[in-house]
Amino acid sequence: MNVRLTSTKVNGRHLGVLALVLLLCGCTSSTGDLDKWIADTKERTKGQIGALPVVKTYDAFAYAAKDLRDPFTPYQEEPIEQKQQQAGPRPGWVREALEQFPLDSLSFVGTLEKNGVQWGLVQGPDQTIYRVQVGNHLGKNYGEIVSINERAVLVKELIPNGSGGWVAREATLALPE
Repeated sequence: MNVRLTSTKVNGRHLGVLALVLLLCGCTSSTGDLDKWIADTKERTKGQIGALPVVKTYDAFAYAAKDLRDPFTPYQEEPIEQKQQQAGPRPGWVREALEQFPLDSLSFVGTLEKNGVQWGLVQGPDQTIYRVQVGNHLGKNYGEIVSINERAVLVKELIPNGSGGWVAREATLALPE
């Protein structure tokens, strides 16, 4: 057996074409798993987006400060009486039982009527129930009962205004709901 070897000349162009053919053989389209994942994701995410919330319209407010007092000037009310500035609103006053408690610690618990006179029932922080009527005093700020009805006791207090005078203020003791 005789084998004869012949040499063929391979030039650079043939070698380039051969490399390109080999390269293209390695680039096959194998994206089947990616296509399957995309299809599965599209199947799971079907749904509708909810409607957008309704936005409330803004109502503009026109602030007219020409009739109001200047907020940067100190507030001063007229004193109730000039003579009260020195010794308090009731000099020499003998305090009643409910004047030893602050007004916010008292609670209105009901009413009684006897011989046409209406009485209020006020409970102190000591759990004692006191019977009061119009004209009685209660609270630490010289409170005087102005009216009593089935739902509340209206009290007028005298509060120091910080400049030596006194300011009247109304407060209410209401029945708890």
